[in-house]
Amino acid sequence: MSEARVTVCDSESGPGPDPLTSPSAEASRPDLKGLVPASPRSSTDVSPSPSAEVSGLLSLPWEMLTHIASHLPAQCVITVLPKVCHTLGNVGKDTTAWQLRARRLIGSQAVFPVGPREDFDWPSACLEIEQLITCWTGQGHLVAKQTKKDEEESQEVRQQQRAGQEEEPVVEGQQDGREEELEGVGVEGQEVAYGVDEGMEVVMDGEEDEIQPIVGGDQLERLREELEERLNDDAGALMVEERNHRMVFNDIEALGGAPNRMENLADPRNLGNRRPVEVKQRPPPRSPSPPPALECTTLPTCHIAQVNSVLLLGGEGAVCATGSRDMNVKLWDLKAGSLLHTLGARGEFSTHKGWVWCLASQGPLLASGGFDSTLRLWDLEAGGAAAGLIMTGAAVLCLSCQTDVLVAGTFDKRVSMYDTRAAEPLVKSVRLHGNAVMCLAADDKYIISGSKDCTVAVYDRRACKGLKKIWLSSYLLSMSYSGCEVWAGDNRGMLHSFSMQAGTLKPLSQFDVGHTALVTGIHKSAGSLYTCSSDCTVKVHIPCAPPRTVCIMPHQMGVNGLSVEAGVLAVASGEDCLEIWRPRN
Repeated sequence: MSEARVTVCDSESGPGPDPLTSPSAEASRPDLKGLVPASPRSSTDVSPSPSAEVSGLLSLPWEMLTHIASHLPAQCVITVLPKVCHTLGNVGKDTTAWQLRARRLIGSQAVFPVGPREDFDWPSACLEIEQLITCWTGQGHLVAKQTKKDEEESQEVRQQQRAGQEEEPVVEGQQDGREEELEGVGVEGQEVAYGVDEGMEVVMDGEEDEIQPIVGGDQLERLREELEERLNDDAGALMVEERNHRMVFNDIEALGGAPNRMENLADPRNLGNRRPVEVKQRPPPRSPSPPPALECTTLPTCHIAQVNSVLLLGGEGAVCATGSRDMNVKLWDLKAGSLLHTLGARGEFSTHKGWVWCLASQGPLLASGGFDSTLRLWDLEAGGAAAGLIMTGAAVLCLSCQTDVLVAGTFDKRVSMYDTRAAEPLVKSVRLHGNAVMCLAADDKYIISGSKDCTVAVYDRRACKGLKKIWLSSYLLSMSYSGCEVWAGDNRGMLHSFSMQAGTLKPLSQFDVGHTALVTGIHKSAGSLYTCSSDCTVKVHIPCAPPRTVCIMPHQMGVNGLSVEAGVLAVASGEDCLEIWRPRN
C-alpha cells in the first residue's frame, strides 16, 4: 500500500518514520525467547495543532473533511493523519465516518457488525476489511487454476502408471513407495505412520443406503466452474443450496464404554455421523503463484501422519507449532522455512503417546492435548523444553490458554481448569454436557463450550457455576470468540453467530457459506473471518450478515485446521503439508 500524502496549510508535521512500513525481521531464524509479545508502544509524537486561523484543507467544513478522509486508506487515516495535526487526527475518531466506510466496503444490504455495536472497534474492523479485500480478492481463481493443473498432471501420471502395469508383470509382494519407506521400522512404527491399528478402521465400507462420496474428474470440473461463478457474484449468490455430500466418518457410538483408549477412539469430530469418508492418497500440491499482495509457502511437515492442529506463535506469525496423528508436536521457523524442534521429554519415543489433537499458547507457554489423556506443557523461552505433565483422565479434544488458567474440554463430557504454576494444577472440573466436549473458547470471566450433545454452555469462572445452555439442531466442532461475538462451525458445514454480553449468550444467526462437510476450523476478528472444512476448502469472508466470501481455496484433501496471526494464515490438511500465506513485503 503506497503512502498517502496530505498537504495542510499553516500546520506543522513532524518527520517521524514511515508508519506504513512493516518492521523487517532482524534475523532469519527466530529466537524462541522472543516469542513473548512486547508491551505496546505509546504514540505521543503528535504534531502541534494548527493556529486558530486556518486556510486550505482545514478551512473546509467538518463533513467535507471526513468525506475526503473516507477515500483514503484506513491505514493512512489511523497512522498518518494523527502525525500531521490534531485536527486531522480527530478524523479517525469519528465513528459515523467509519460506519459509512464499512457500509461502502461491504454493501448496504449486509449487516455489520453481526453482534452488539457498543464499544465496537470500527477503525480496526475497516482496516482489516480493506486488507482482506486487497490481499484475497481473486486469489481463489489462481488456486483453482493451479489445482486444475495439478489434477491434470496427476491424471497423466496415473495413465502412465497404468500403461506401465500393462507392459510389466506384477511382482508378488510388491509394495507401494510408502510401505517400502516404512519397511523395517516394525509394527509400532507402522501404527504411528497410519494413526490406527487393525482394531480401528478409519475408512469403512458403506452400509446400506449410505452414499460413498467419490469425486471424479467431471465433478471436479463442475466444482471449479461453480467456485469461479460464486466469486463473481454478491454474498447472496455465494450461498449453496445443495448439501448432497457429507465427507465424514462412520458411526462409532459404541466407543462410549472405552473413551480413553486410542485404538477405540476414531476422529471425534465425526462422532454420530453416519456417512463414511474416502481417504485418497494424492501427491502434495505445489504452491500456486500468488498475486503481489500475498505469497504462499508449502512446507513438508516431516510428520508421517495427518496434521490435526496448527498454531501460530509469537504475535508476528514467525513461528508455528503443528500437532499430528504421528503423536508428535513440531516447531517451525516460517521465515526460514525450516524445522526448529520436535518437542518431547528426554528418552521419549514421541511427544505424546496418542494422537496430538489440539494446541494452545499464552506468552512463553505452549500446551498440547492428545488421545493419551494428557496435557503436556512446553516452555518456548527454554527452546521448547518440557514444563509439565497433567493427567486428564480422558482424551483432550480442545484447549484454551488464558493468562491465569488452562481450560480443556475432554471426551468424558467435562470442562476442566488448570493452574499450570501449581504443584496440583487442577482447579475445577465440571460436567456441563451430556457428551464429548468438541470445542471451547474462554476469557478472564467466562468459558463457552460446545458438545457432541448439540448444546452450547456458558460457565462463569468467578461465580463457579454454569449460567446458560443452548440447544442446537447440530453440534459445534470449532469456535472463535472475539469482542462481543462468538462464531462457530458445526458438523453440517453451517456457521453460527452468537452475541456475548455480561455472561449472556444469545444466538443471532445461522449461515450457509457453501461448506458441505464438517467446519474443522474458524477464526474471527473485527474485520475478517476464516473457515476451513473437511470438504477440502478454505474460505475467507468478511464477518457480516450474511458473510461476504472473498476467496475460496480448494485443496486436494480435507483441511483439519487453521491459525491466523498478524495477517499470516497457516493451514493444516490431510496432505501432510503445512501451507503458509503471508502478505508480501
